Amino acid sequence: MSDNVAHALAGAGGGMISMAVTYPLITVNTRLQVQRKKDSTSYTGNMDAIRKILSAEGIAGLFSGLESALFGAAVTNGVYYYFFEAVKAAFERASKRKNMSTVESMVSGAVAGAMTCIITNPIWVVNTRLTVKQKNTAEKEEETPTTVQAFAEIIKEDGVLALWQGIIPALILVINPIIQYTAFEQLKNRVERFRKLGSLDFFVLGAISKLAATSITYPYILLKSRMQLKQSKNEGERYDSLVDGLRKVVAQEGVAGLYKGIESKLLQSVLTASFLFMSKEALFSYAVKLLILLGARRSLASAK
Repeated sequence: MSDNVAHALAGAGGGMISMAVTYPLITVNTRLQVQRKKDSTSYTGNMDAIRKILSAEGIAGLFSGLESALFGAAVTNGVYYYFFEAVKAAFERASKRKNMSTVESMVSGAVAGAMTCIITNPIWVVNTRLTVKQKNTAEKEEETPTTVQAFAEIIKEDGVLALWQGIIPALILVINPIIQYTAFEQLKNRVERFRKLGSLDFFVLGAISKLAATSITYPYILLKSRMQLKQSKNEGERYDSLVDGLRKVVAQEGVAGLYKGIESKLLQSVLTASFLFMSKEALFSYAVKLLILLGARRSLASAK
């Protein structure tokens, strides 16, 4: 068996670790993204959102939808790394070079990103709806739906296709990991010319690459979150397409509306990518050992 599965397992584990560490920032960012009207309960910024969530919902409010997010992070990163490493290996076999070119990195990222979007979009539709669902701590009788219940509710009320709401901006956002992983691979290749990389190097390179990717693609990230919500019957609040969404956000909230909540998103994205790259590299060797123990992969000694 090739290293694709080991990379997928390591990526899944790294994704869950990074998601758990940064999830409160995801909650704050998502709620700011989908917020359109201003009233006494509206969030005026990141710190105000944290204060109001803690006041109304307690610590648990910052972790709304964590169950689906951890599952989504594991599947997303597992699928992404599997296809990325598979395409990468194909390029390396064809060119007989160890390191990919910039174009090859971009193609690998595009293929992996597109496959990941199509497979995991239903998970993130559910997670977005669970994350923005607010619950008052005084309302003890109101039970937060589980991930499975939320899936069933969406299918019952909106149909199966609703699980792929926001797929167009999600596919456009394939450019995000393309930028991220291309920048990461090229920076890694440059540093490796001089020395062997350590955990801190992967942390820093992951942060730099994700910062660039998120800054460029943020308006599409915001639109994806809004389109994944249950769409309003009100014409002014419903987004019929990506272009329609862009037009309505700018008309109703100004250009600044396209960057609502970007501060928490940048911090969360950078930390997530940093922890992901660092933990994924650390987990890879354990994933290989696990596959060897399961008999799904030969050891290097027996392969020689």
